[in-house]
Amino acid sequence: MNSLFARITYIFDPLQNFYVHERLHRKISVALVFLFICSLAAIELNRRGLLPPGLTEILPNNHFYAVHAAFTVILVLEVISLIFVLPCSFSRSLGKQFEILSLILIRNAFKELSYFSEPLGYEGNVDKILHILANGFGALLIFALLGVYYKIQKRSEEDSRQIDLYSFVASKKAISLLLLVSFVGMGCYSLYQTLLGIEHPDFLHGFYTQLILTDILIVLVSQCFHPSAKMIFRNSGYALSTLMIRIALVAPVYYNVLLGGAAVVFAILLTLISRHLFQQKM
Repeated sequence: MNSLFARITYIFDPLQNFYVHERLHRKISVALVFLFICSLAAIELNRRGLLPPGLTEILPNNHFYAVHAAFTVILVLEVISLIFVLPCSFSRSLGKQFEILSLILIRNAFKELSYFSEPLGYEGNVDKILHILANGFGALLIFALLGVYYKIQKRSEEDSRQIDLYSFVASKKAISLLLLVSFVGMGCYSLYQTLLGIEHPDFLHGFYTQLILTDILIVLVSQCFHPSAKMIFRNSGYALSTLMIRIALVAPVYYNVLLGGAAVVFAILLTLISRHLFQQKM
């Protein structure tokens, strides 16, 4: 078993080091700017009828789709970062998921712009403007609560001495590798459908369902290494917060903000209560 864990670590660690390297992130940032400019140019050419018929059917006519595309790429990159964070503590991976939720709400706000006609106008767009306000302030609320969550996590005692054993971390790395393969597969298939003009749901929402199942799997795996009732309850509570996030993603406007905020507040209260109980136990 140790040889298997060693092979998993041998595969996972170089991938993680490659992805988190600052040089790679600089290149990705430059590529993102280039993608945004090229998207704007392609949409403008499409509006003027200067593209071949095949591309005309695929590309939109609204410039704000370029904003939506750019934020989608940013979101995909953050999800990949989440996959590499999963082998760390439950609290850190959950915090990353809250970051992603705030980005999704921001993306939803910009997505509303794609429903506007150009040039922008107020008449007939009142509902869309309210949706932008709700998603924007919702993202701000979750981001602010996330700061509170991280501040509490820094003050609390992490149980790495007890649960972050080599075998447990290697087990989580194996799960992360499988999740990465699944994410790449879902993303490629979604891109394939988009290029063919096939209507399909956002694959990121479907991937969040996998994240819920993954969190529950990690809770069960952690029980093998640390069968403490308090630890199981805390980790299960974090998995429940992930479930709230998943429901928030498919909920209509306004309700998604309430559910996302409730998920962060639940995680904050769970951290405070579990920390108090752990200190009393000591």
